[in-house]
Amino acid sequence: MRRSINPAGTSAMGAYSQGLSIPLGDSLLVLTSGQIAADGAGKPLAPGDMAAQPRIVFDKLAAVLDDAGASLQEVVKVQIFVTDMGQRQAVSAVRDEYLAGIDPVSTLVEISKTVIDGCDIEVEAMAVVEQVGNEE
Repeated sequence: MRRSINPAGTSAMGAYSQGLSIPLGDSLLVLTSGQIAADGAGKPLAPGDMAAQPRIVFDKLAAVLDDAGASLQEVVKVQIFVTDMGQRQAVSAVRDEYLAGIDPVSTLVEISKTVIDGCDIEVEAMAVVEQVGNEE
């Protein structure tokens, strides 16, 4: 049975979860909603700072994954949306730091804006956790 993931201190602006964990045989599929650099009240964090915003976002992704029993080391796919492709190198450097050694598939797309002005990056991820011998 699928389980909604909503770590303490996170909020959703509508009828959705920050993540879902879905048992698939001996594995657990974990999907995250797009994470942005905003606090629980919707206030942008580090507006205009594309060195800081990706770190905030990947830390939030790690919290959602952790709440599901997964980690960034189990990410198999990441989708990154930025409002300025000119920031590609800064964003990629942070992605590479957080996902070092696992080389997931990755998409980077420029968009006109995120749901909150001042948040210039949104990232969603998919992870697979092997649960050999764990019956769900």
